[in-house]
Amino acid sequence: MSIFVIVKEILRKYWGYTSFRPKQEEIIASALAGEDVLAILPTGGGKSLCFQLPTMMREGLAVVVSPLISLIKDQVHNLRSRGIKAIAIHSGMTRREIDIALDNAVYGDYKFLYLSPERLRTDLFRTRVQKMQVCFLVVDEAHCISQWGYDFRPDYLQISDIRTLLPEVPVIALTATATPSVAKDIEEKLSFRKDNIICSGFERPNLSYVVHETENKLGAVLSVCNTVQGTGIVYVRERGGARDVASFLVSQGVSAGFYHAGLSKEERNDVQQKWMSGQIRVIVATNAFGMGIDKPDVRFVCHFDLPEAVESYYQEAGRAGRDGLRSWAVLLWNKSDIKRLEAIYQSSFPGLDYIADIYQKVFKYLGIAYEDGAGVVSKFNLLDFVRRYRLSAAMAYNAIKYIESSGYWTLTEEIDNPTRIMFIVNRDDLYRIQLSDPSLDTFIKALMRIYPGLFSHLVSIDEEYVAKVTVNSVRAVKQKLLQLSRSGVLRYIPRARSPLIYIAGERLTPDNLYLSEKIYGQRKAMFKERLDAMYTYISPISDRSAAQSACRSRRLSAYFGQEQCRPCGICDLCSPAESSFLF
Repeated sequence: MSIFVIVKEILRKYWGYTSFRPKQEEIIASALAGEDVLAILPTGGGKSLCFQLPTMMREGLAVVVSPLISLIKDQVHNLRSRGIKAIAIHSGMTRREIDIALDNAVYGDYKFLYLSPERLRTDLFRTRVQKMQVCFLVVDEAHCISQWGYDFRPDYLQISDIRTLLPEVPVIALTATATPSVAKDIEEKLSFRKDNIICSGFERPNLSYVVHETENKLGAVLSVCNTVQGTGIVYVRERGGARDVASFLVSQGVSAGFYHAGLSKEERNDVQQKWMSGQIRVIVATNAFGMGIDKPDVRFVCHFDLPEAVESYYQEAGRAGRDGLRSWAVLLWNKSDIKRLEAIYQSSFPGLDYIADIYQKVFKYLGIAYEDGAGVVSKFNLLDFVRRYRLSAAMAYNAIKYIESSGYWTLTEEIDNPTRIMFIVNRDDLYRIQLSDPSLDTFIKALMRIYPGLFSHLVSIDEEYVAKVTVNSVRAVKQKLLQLSRSGVLRYIPRARSPLIYIAGERLTPDNLYLSEKIYGQRKAMFKERLDAMYTYISPISDRSAAQSACRSRRLSAYFGQEQCRPCGICDLCSPAESSFLF
């Protein structure tokens, strides 16, 4: 029996499809041949299937690195709903939960182990992964590994180290957005054994791209909502804008809700579920929304603010029309957007001296002395930080993120962070300490039994589980932890909905801190190139060649290195009359 007869049987059995989308079959064949492959497929192009199906053809499991917890949870749920065993590890889990998950990956018959990139650096994972029967190493959102990509994540650089632990395991890397230079960088960072990029093309023949210059954006977005029937997404830049635009639409009779990272987990899940089920027709959101959302019948995506990069715009706009039916990607802008983006450009690169000063101020704020702090995890309140030192919030934030990209620390976004504890005395001293409450001795022994490693690093714990094992209330557990913290026995970071900062190494003196002028200059130039590309995309027809100026789809494809493609025939430049009805 031909291997692709079996492949198609698995495709039908688990996914219910009888045929592949463009380039999927070629990517799957390359992976099954044991080759490293970089797959570049548009949003909705079926990237997940390109690693999930070949994994089902091989013995063992795929280790899948993915940047967003919400995306990981969504894919694991999707696989389980198809009867495929998948498991996830991410920063919201306790050490015990991670330990169990890794054991299941080693000894269970799981097919997929999903994890967030910061997990790659832990000794716990690196030790266990060598015991697993790994058939593929999968890198989702692979552009995150390139410092020239629009969404560089330093933790992704750990993947090349994992390759050395799994030298015979082929890599499947996937992204929707990679320019030729970024694609080449991805291959280099992942140590591809040979060049192997498979790209399906960037055209979306059912998607009408429309750019509309207006001073009345609220009126324009209302017109789009009233004109295009069906579900829609409106992207805004600021959290406050999400609430304001949604409130305006509701006041005008449009069924709408808003979504941003500042909402509680329950609030985000509630509005997302209502939108997915059709109870809400339009969701107004920041870019925190959309990654991994599998809703094929989105009829329009409207950008209320001009994005900073073509990559993010293309990915977000591509969430419309994944079912192949006619849909709209509308971008609203005016001259204020240009001024705002130029201001963002200036604040994003505040100067290396300023960045170096922010590095030292963060350590002062955390109370960490020189040559100390390696491995520290602490809550970090940006607003409190900038108030204390009288700083510009935008410039300070961008300096902190630049330092992060240089590998000195990692700042999480606002997520639910579990309680973390660590003993700050050694085992011998712990036994000699005379505790005021005898019950604390029993409690400490229980903690040591439940959570190995408490003497070497901060460990995530589950207070409810500790309460159950020690026959205490959750409140009593928290009180005992606080007691031990005040006694100088352990470090206690309570559960909090707050960003955390992970310090990679000890605090350096000003003379020892290294920030590359060359890389700084290159990143600044790359940021400006992206802004200029965005300006080119929104510009009206000019005297440039027709291949560049007479079709929005061709402009997007050319940016990603695909020069040869036909005019789409349905964008506002190809067919002005057809898109004018929106407004």
